[in-house]
Amino acid sequence: MGIRDAMYGQAIGDALGVPYEFKPRGSFRCTGMTGYGTHDQPAGTWSDDTSMALATCDSYRELGRIDVDDMRRRFEHWLHDSKYTVGGVFDVGGTTARALESGHGMDGIRDNGNGSLMRIVPLAFMGASEADVRNVSAITHAHAISISCCKGMVDVATRLSEGQSVADVGHELVDASRDEAEIRSSGYVRDTFGAALWCLATTSSYAECVLKAVNLGDDTDTTAAVAGALAGIAYGADSIPGEWMSGLLGKDIIESCLF
Repeated sequence: MGIRDAMYGQAIGDALGVPYEFKPRGSFRCTGMTGYGTHDQPAGTWSDDTSMALATCDSYRELGRIDVDDMRRRFEHWLHDSKYTVGGVFDVGGTTARALESGHGMDGIRDNGNGSLMRIVPLAFMGASEADVRNVSAITHAHAISISCCKGMVDVATRLSEGQSVADVGHELVDASRDEAEIRSSGYVRDTFGAALWCLATTSSYAECVLKAVNLGDDTDTTAAVAGALAGIAYGADSIPGEWMSGLLGKDIIESCLF
């Protein structure tokens, strides 16, 4: 599976989660694509998670190499000019905003939100080295915890793209027997990565994985975007329910950024 599977998997998961972001677990039940809610966006709208991943893709598509300065400029165009969005920027993490305004990544212990993890999966298809992953994360999130999670994400995505099974990858990295009550789905990068892996390891289809991720509550769009990217690679874009794919907005933007 390739970058198209990853990006549609991410965008659909993201769009499913957008209406429920910040809602506590158990206060809602997501069963399909809907709109409005938290951010008052039409159904099928994806967030900063997918926009920044698409900017990453677009840089590589145009240059044919990993160039962190070019990626940073594209992130700035997203933030200030609404590039790579369906209808404008409506959600941006504090660490990401500070990093782009200051021109350097944030490296404090409190700068470990999931803002680089959510955009890192394209590097699995760029032949990226560990140094590349570190440098791309550090455009915004330069602390070792964020970088470590990004390296883990790229490793899992690479292994899935090479044909390793969800069972092999998931059960090796996360305890699938853990009860849902033990799974945290906050915006902390380790929580997001762990929750996404748990959703992948405890389900057997794309749809089941992303719905489980959204229904964990809290940072619903990013948990589902990260889980969806991995599930997209594992099961392929063709496994995404047709009604979700047809309802996804901005498919022309996604297609223009793929490589």
